[in-house]
Amino acid sequence: MALENASLVTEFILMGLTSQPELQIPLFLVFLMTYMITTLGNFALILLIILNSHLHTPMYFFLFNLSCIDFCYCSVVTPKMLINFVLKKNDISYEGCMAQFYFFASLGISEFYVLTAMAYDRYVAICNPLMYNIVMSPKVCCNLMLASYLVGFSDAMIHTGGLLRLIFCDGNTINHYFCDFFPLLQLSCTSTFVNEIQMFIVAGKNIIVPTLIIFISYGFILSSILKIRSTEGRSKAFSTCSSHIIALSLFFGSCAYMYLKPSTPGSLDQGKISSVFYNIVVPMMNPLIYSLRNKDVKIALKKTLTKRKF
Repeated sequence: MALENASLVTEFILMGLTSQPELQIPLFLVFLMTYMITTLGNFALILLIILNSHLHTPMYFFLFNLSCIDFCYCSVVTPKMLINFVLKKNDISYEGCMAQFYFFASLGISEFYVLTAMAYDRYVAICNPLMYNIVMSPKVCCNLMLASYLVGFSDAMIHTGGLLRLIFCDGNTINHYFCDFFPLLQLSCTSTFVNEIQMFIVAGKNIIVPTLIIFISYGFILSSILKIRSTEGRSKAFSTCSSHIIALSLFFGSCAYMYLKPSTPGSLDQGKISSVFYNIVVPMMNPLIYSLRNKDVKIALKKTLTKRKF
Protein backbone atom coordinates (compact mmCIF):
# COMPACT_ATOMS: atom_id res chain seq x y z
CA MET A 1 0.00 0.00 0.00
CA ALA A 2 2.88 2.34 0.84
CA LEU A 3 4.54 1.68 -2.47
CA GLU A 4 1.22 2.26 -4.25
CA ASN A 5 0.79 5.63 -2.54
CA ALA A 6 4.38 6.59 -3.31
CA SER A 7 3.90 5.83 -6.99
CA LEU A 8 1.02 8.31 -7.17
CA VAL A 9 3.34 11.27 -6.52
CA THR A 10 4.49 12.10 -10.03
CA GLU A 11 4.89 15.85 -9.54
CA PHE A 12 5.24 18.53 -6.86
CA ILE A 13 3.69 22.00 -6.67
CA LEU A 14 6.06 24.81 -5.65
CA MET A 15 4.42 27.51 -3.53
CA GLY A 16 7.09 30.00 -4.61
CA LEU A 17 8.69 32.88 -2.76
CA THR A 18 5.40 34.67 -2.07
CA SER A 19 1.69 33.97 -2.50
CA GLN A 20 0.77 37.63 -3.08
CA PRO A 21 -0.20 38.12 -6.77
CA GLU A 22 0.71 41.82 -6.84
CA LEU A 23 4.34 40.97 -5.99
CA GLN A 24 4.86 38.34 -8.69
CA ILE A 25 5.83 40.65 -11.58
CA PRO A 26 8.03 43.04 -9.50
CA LEU A 27 9.86 40.06 -8.00
CA PHE A 28 10.21 38.50 -11.45
CA LEU A 29 11.90 41.67 -12.74
CA VAL A 30 14.17 41.95 -9.68
CA PHE A 31 15.35 38.34 -9.85
CA LEU A 32 15.65 38.41 -13.64
CA MET A 33 18.03 41.37 -13.33
CA THR A 34 19.90 39.60 -10.54
CA TYR A 35 20.23 36.43 -12.61
CA MET A 36 21.51 38.37 -15.62
CA ILE A 37 24.13 40.13 -13.47
CA THR A 38 25.13 36.78 -11.94
CA THR A 39 25.55 34.94 -15.23
CA LEU A 40 27.27 37.83 -17.04
CA GLY A 41 29.54 38.59 -14.07
CA ASN A 42 30.70 35.01 -13.56
CA PHE A 43 31.03 34.35 -17.29
CA ALA A 44 33.07 37.55 -17.73
CA LEU A 45 35.38 36.54 -14.86
CA ILE A 46 35.83 33.07 -16.37
CA LEU A 47 36.74 34.58 -19.76
CA LEU A 48 39.15 37.10 -18.22
CA ILE A 49 41.02 34.36 -16.38
CA ILE A 50 41.23 32.20 -19.52
CA LEU A 51 42.34 35.03 -21.84
CA ASN A 52 44.96 36.67 -19.58
CA SER A 53 48.08 34.62 -18.92
CA HIS A 54 49.15 36.70 -15.91
CA LEU A 55 45.99 35.43 -14.16
CA HIS A 56 47.06 31.80 -14.58
CA THR A 57 48.05 31.47 -10.92
CA PRO A 58 46.69 29.26 -8.11
CA MET A 59 44.54 32.06 -6.66
CA TYR A 60 42.81 32.69 -9.99
CA PHE A 61 42.58 28.97 -10.70
CA PHE A 62 40.45 28.67 -7.55
CA LEU A 63 38.51 31.79 -8.48
CA PHE A 64 37.90 30.30 -11.94
CA ASN A 65 36.39 27.19 -10.32
CA LEU A 66 34.34 29.32 -7.91
CA SER A 67 32.87 31.27 -10.83
CA CYS A 68 32.08 28.05 -12.73
CA ILE A 69 30.28 26.66 -9.67
CA ASP A 70 28.35 29.90 -9.10
CA PHE A 71 27.40 30.05 -12.78
CA CYS A 72 25.94 26.53 -12.62
CA TYR A 73 24.64 26.84 -9.05
CA CYS A 74 22.35 29.79 -9.71
CA SER A 75 21.16 28.19 -12.97
CA VAL A 76 19.88 25.12 -11.11
CA VAL A 77 17.30 27.13 -9.13
CA THR A 78 16.77 30.63 -10.54
CA PRO A 79 15.37 29.90 -14.06
CA LYS A 80 12.66 27.66 -12.59
CA MET A 81 11.85 30.30 -9.98
CA LEU A 82 11.53 32.96 -12.72
CA ILE A 83 9.18 30.76 -14.74
CA ASN A 84 7.04 30.16 -11.67
CA PHE A 85 6.58 33.91 -11.15
CA VAL A 86 4.69 34.17 -14.46
CA LEU A 87 2.87 30.82 -14.59
CA LYS A 88 -0.30 29.96 -12.68
CA LYS A 89 0.68 26.32 -12.03
CA ASN A 90 4.14 26.04 -10.50
CA ASP A 91 4.73 22.33 -10.94
CA ILE A 92 7.87 20.20 -11.20
CA SER A 93 8.08 16.47 -11.87
CA TYR A 94 9.21 14.06 -9.15
CA GLU A 95 12.35 13.19 -11.13
CA GLY A 96 13.01 16.86 -11.92
CA CYS A 97 12.64 17.74 -8.24
CA MET A 98 15.15 15.10 -7.13
CA ALA A 99 17.57 16.11 -9.90
CA GLN A 100 17.27 19.80 -8.95
CA PHE A 101 18.00 19.03 -5.31
CA TYR A 102 20.97 16.80 -6.20
CA PHE A 103 22.74 19.39 -8.35
CA PHE A 104 21.86 22.19 -5.92
CA ALA A 105 23.38 20.22 -3.01
CA SER A 106 26.45 18.97 -4.89
CA LEU A 107 27.41 22.41 -6.21
CA GLY A 108 26.70 24.07 -2.87
CA ILE A 109 28.87 21.61 -0.92
CA SER A 110 31.64 21.90 -3.54
CA GLU A 111 31.62 25.68 -3.04
CA PHE A 112 32.32 25.22 0.67
CA TYR A 113 35.53 23.38 -0.10
CA VAL A 114 36.59 25.67 -2.96
CA LEU A 115 36.33 28.62 -0.54
CA THR A 116 38.34 26.58 1.99
CA ALA A 117 41.04 25.90 -0.62
CA MET A 118 41.16 29.64 -1.35
CA ALA A 119 41.73 30.33 2.36
CA TYR A 120 44.59 27.82 2.39
CA ASP A 121 46.04 29.46 -0.72
CA ARG A 122 46.02 32.87 1.03
CA TYR A 123 47.64 31.29 4.11
CA VAL A 124 50.54 29.90 2.06
CA ALA A 125 50.92 33.13 0.05
CA ILE A 126 51.16 35.36 3.13
CA CYS A 127 52.70 33.08 5.77
CA ASN A 128 55.13 31.12 3.60
CA PRO A 129 55.68 33.14 0.40
CA LEU A 130 59.10 31.66 -0.43
CA MET A 131 57.60 28.17 -0.68
CA TYR A 132 54.40 29.28 -2.42
CA ASN A 133 55.20 27.98 -5.91
CA ILE A 134 56.25 24.61 -4.51
CA VAL A 135 53.41 24.15 -2.01
CA MET A 136 50.72 25.41 -4.39
CA SER A 137 51.94 23.52 -7.45
CA PRO A 138 49.52 22.83 -10.33
CA LYS A 139 49.19 19.22 -9.16
CA VAL A 140 48.25 20.26 -5.62
CA CYS A 141 45.72 22.81 -6.91
CA CYS A 142 44.10 20.25 -9.21
CA ASN A 143 43.94 17.70 -6.40
CA LEU A 144 42.29 20.23 -4.08
CA MET A 145 39.65 21.01 -6.69
CA LEU A 146 39.09 17.35 -7.51
CA ALA A 147 38.62 16.60 -3.80
CA SER A 148 36.15 19.51 -3.50
CA TYR A 149 34.00 18.18 -6.34
CA LEU A 150 34.18 14.58 -5.12
CA VAL A 151 33.03 15.53 -1.62
CA GLY A 152 30.24 17.69 -3.06
CA PHE A 153 28.85 15.11 -5.47
CA SER A 154 29.20 12.16 -3.04
CA ASP A 155 27.59 13.96 -0.07
CA ALA A 156 24.76 15.18 -2.30
CA MET A 157 24.19 11.56 -3.32
CA ILE A 158 23.76 10.64 0.36
CA HIS A 159 21.11 13.35 0.86
CA THR A 160 19.30 12.55 -2.39
CA GLY A 161 19.34 8.83 -1.65
CA GLY A 162 17.68 9.56 1.70
CA LEU A 163 14.94 11.58 -0.02
CA LEU A 164 14.34 8.86 -2.61
CA ARG A 165 13.57 6.40 0.20
CA LEU A 166 10.78 8.61 1.56
CA ILE A 167 7.12 8.07 0.71
CA PHE A 168 5.04 11.13 -0.22
CA CYS A 169 1.35 10.43 0.24
CA ASP A 170 -0.22 13.31 2.23
CA GLY A 171 0.33 16.09 -0.27
CA ASN A 172 2.61 17.37 -2.98
CA THR A 173 2.77 21.15 -2.33
CA ILE A 174 6.30 22.24 -1.38
CA ASN A 175 6.47 25.34 0.81
CA HIS A 176 9.44 26.77 -1.11
CA TYR A 177 10.47 28.09 -4.52
CA PHE A 178 12.67 25.07 -5.26
CA CYS A 179 13.11 21.47 -4.10
CA ASP A 180 15.01 21.91 -0.86
CA PHE A 181 15.65 19.29 1.80
CA PHE A 182 13.52 20.34 4.78
CA PRO A 183 10.43 21.40 2.77
CA LEU A 184 10.45 17.94 1.17
CA LEU A 185 10.70 16.27 4.59
CA GLN A 186 7.55 18.13 5.65
CA LEU A 187 5.59 16.30 2.92
CA SER A 188 6.69 12.80 3.86
CA CYS A 189 4.17 10.51 5.55
CA THR A 190 6.97 8.25 6.82
CA SER A 191 9.53 8.89 9.55
CA THR A 192 12.19 11.46 8.60
CA PHE A 193 14.27 11.07 11.77
CA VAL A 194 17.14 9.32 9.96
CA ASN A 195 17.12 11.99 7.23
CA GLU A 196 17.32 14.82 9.78
CA ILE A 197 20.18 13.16 11.67
CA GLN A 198 21.92 12.50 8.35
CA MET A 199 21.51 16.14 7.31
CA PHE A 200 22.75 17.41 10.67
CA ILE A 201 25.87 15.20 10.55
CA VAL A 202 26.78 15.69 6.87
CA ALA A 203 25.87 19.40 6.73
CA GLY A 204 27.58 19.95 10.08
CA LYS A 205 30.75 18.33 8.75
CA ASN A 206 30.61 20.38 5.54
CA ILE A 207 30.14 23.67 7.41
CA ILE A 208 32.07 23.20 10.66
CA VAL A 209 35.20 21.50 9.26
CA PRO A 210 35.80 24.10 6.50
CA THR A 211 35.01 26.88 8.99
CA LEU A 212 37.65 25.57 11.44
CA ILE A 213 40.24 25.28 8.66
CA ILE A 214 39.43 28.81 7.51
CA PHE A 215 39.60 30.26 11.04
CA ILE A 216 42.96 28.56 11.67
CA SER A 217 44.29 29.78 8.30
CA TYR A 218 43.20 33.35 8.95
CA GLY A 219 44.53 33.20 12.49
CA PHE A 220 48.02 32.54 11.08
CA ILE A 221 47.42 35.11 8.33
CA LEU A 222 46.45 37.81 10.85
CA SER A 223 49.50 37.01 12.97
CA SER A 224 51.78 37.32 9.91
CA ILE A 225 50.14 40.57 8.76
CA LEU A 226 50.61 42.20 12.16
CA LYS A 227 54.34 41.41 11.94
CA ILE A 228 54.66 43.36 8.68
CA ARG A 229 56.35 46.66 9.51
CA SER A 230 55.30 48.78 6.55
CA THR A 231 51.78 50.23 6.51
CA GLU A 232 51.57 49.69 2.76
CA GLY A 233 52.45 46.02 3.14
CA ARG A 234 49.82 45.45 5.83
CA SER A 235 47.21 47.30 3.76
CA LYS A 236 47.97 45.17 0.69
CA ALA A 237 47.76 41.95 2.69
CA PHE A 238 44.45 42.94 4.29
CA SER A 239 43.08 43.96 0.88
CA THR A 240 44.04 40.57 -0.57
CA CYS A 241 42.08 38.73 2.13
CA SER A 242 39.11 41.06 2.65
CA SER A 243 37.27 39.99 -0.54
CA HIS A 244 37.50 36.34 0.46
CA ILE A 245 36.33 37.05 4.01
CA ILE A 246 33.23 38.90 2.71
CA ALA A 247 32.33 36.02 0.36
CA LEU A 248 32.87 33.48 3.14
CA SER A 249 30.71 35.35 5.65
CA LEU A 250 27.76 35.63 3.25
CA PHE A 251 27.80 32.02 2.08
CA PHE A 252 28.70 30.18 5.29
CA GLY A 253 26.45 32.36 7.46
CA SER A 254 23.29 31.92 5.39
CA CYS A 255 23.86 28.15 4.94
CA ALA A 256 24.54 27.57 8.64
CA TYR A 257 21.35 29.45 9.53
CA MET A 258 19.33 27.22 7.19
CA TYR A 259 20.77 23.75 7.78
CA LEU A 260 22.18 23.68 11.32
CA LYS A 261 18.95 24.33 13.20
CA PRO A 262 15.92 22.08 13.85
CA SER A 263 13.26 22.12 11.15
CA THR A 264 9.83 23.48 12.10
CA PRO A 265 6.88 24.56 9.87
CA GLY A 266 7.47 28.20 10.83
CA SER A 267 11.18 28.02 10.08
CA LEU A 268 10.51 27.16 6.42
CA ASP A 269 9.28 30.70 5.65
CA GLN A 270 12.43 32.12 7.25
CA GLY A 271 14.43 29.57 5.27
CA LYS A 272 13.12 30.99 2.00
CA ILE A 273 14.69 34.36 2.78
CA SER A 274 17.93 32.77 3.94
CA SER A 275 18.12 30.62 0.81
CA VAL A 276 17.84 33.71 -1.38
CA PHE A 277 21.25 34.79 -0.04
CA TYR A 278 23.17 31.59 -0.80
CA ASN A 279 21.23 30.75 -3.98
CA ILE A 280 21.02 34.15 -5.66
CA VAL A 281 22.78 36.97 -3.79
CA VAL A 282 26.14 35.25 -3.11
CA PRO A 283 26.66 33.98 -6.71
CA MET A 284 25.92 37.53 -7.90
CA MET A 285 28.19 39.18 -5.30
CA ASN A 286 31.23 36.94 -5.78
CA PRO A 287 32.34 38.26 -9.21
CA LEU A 288 31.64 41.83 -8.07
CA ILE A 289 33.59 41.38 -4.82
CA TYR A 290 36.59 39.75 -6.51
CA SER A 291 36.67 42.13 -9.48
CA LEU A 292 35.94 45.52 -7.90
CA ARG A 293 38.45 44.90 -5.08
CA ASN A 294 41.15 43.32 -7.24
CA LYS A 295 43.70 45.34 -9.21
CA ASP A 296 44.83 42.36 -11.32
CA VAL A 297 41.28 41.74 -12.55
CA LYS A 298 40.81 45.44 -13.34
CA ILE A 299 44.06 45.50 -15.34
CA ALA A 300 43.07 42.29 -17.17
CA LEU A 301 39.67 43.79 -18.03
CA LYS A 302 41.27 46.97 -19.43
CA LYS A 303 43.75 44.95 -21.52
CA THR A 304 41.02 42.69 -22.87
CA LEU A 305 38.74 45.59 -23.79
CA THR A 306 41.67 47.45 -25.43
CA LYS A 307 42.53 44.41 -27.56
CA ARG A 308 38.93 44.05 -28.68
CA LYS A 309 38.79 47.69 -29.79
CA PHE A 310 41.71 47.24 -32.13
